[in-house]
Amino acid sequence: MTPKKRVLVLCTGNSCRSQMAEGWLRRDLGDSVEVFSAGTRPCFVHPLATRVMAEAGVDLSGHRSKSVREFEGQAFDLVLTVCDFARDACPAFPGAVRQVHEPIPDPVVYGFEGEYAEEKFREVRDLIRERLVPRVRRELSV
Repeated sequence: MTPKKRVLVLCTGNSCRSQMAEGWLRRDLGDSVEVFSAGTRPCFVHPLATRVMAEAGVDLSGHRSKSVREFEGQAFDLVLTVCDFARDACPAFPGAVRQVHEPIPDPVVYGFEGEYAEEKFREVRDLIRERLVPRVRRELSV
């Protein structure tokens, strides 16, 4: 059996975009990839990210915000940055076979609660699945 490819998704806080990406990649590519997420300045998993992913059938309730430092010294087939700050903070991740940047808008700029903020989180959730799942498939040929 071929070992799973390892993917690390990075953003700033590891609260929204990278968490949602981790959830989608595990769900859609979990037979082929082992997925992790982290942040350059980890804080918490945003409740709206958890809520809108649950609406789509992806459970983030057991996730926690992790520092990129937790993954130092580990090998990854792909490191994917989803925000410009993370790309600038980690221009080269030691141990990465390949590193790519796929910028995703930060839904936190629309607030922490309310219908408008929820709708923006849903838009980002759907954009992440639409762009990142195919991108990882292409990058890793899975």
